[in-house]
Amino acid sequence: MREKIFAYIEKKYKATPEYPWGEDDGAVLRHGDNRKWFALVMNIGRVKLGLAGEDRVDVINLKIDDMVFKDALMQDRGIFPAYHMNKEHWITVLLDGTVEEAKVCGLIDLSFAATASKKKKTKT
Repeated sequence: MREKIFAYIEKKYKATPEYPWGEDDGAVLRHGDNRKWFALVMNIGRVKLGLAGEDRVDVINLKIDDMVFKDALMQDRGIFPAYHMNKEHWITVLLDGTVEEAKVCGLIDLSFAATASKKKKTKT
């Protein structure tokens, strides 16, 4: 699903993955104007999310500003407190098919809006 997510982001937001730590250690997706991250795609061990198994899984970290909505999302299978980021404002979503692609894309849209520049936020 990683490549589908990258294609969605590139088509909708004209953003392409950046690999600040090398291609094996995660892809950052940023706004073009303010350079803020709106997504981080990583491949991590399932155990880091408290899941069974020794294998690795692709995940995406996304910012969710609405705390009530974030708490509701945490009840969904495949959505966790953010791995390796601020757990108050970010979530980690499995990209292994547990969470439907359409829902992942909707959460990307929310994260993009949550990290937009103040000028863009006031236009919407």
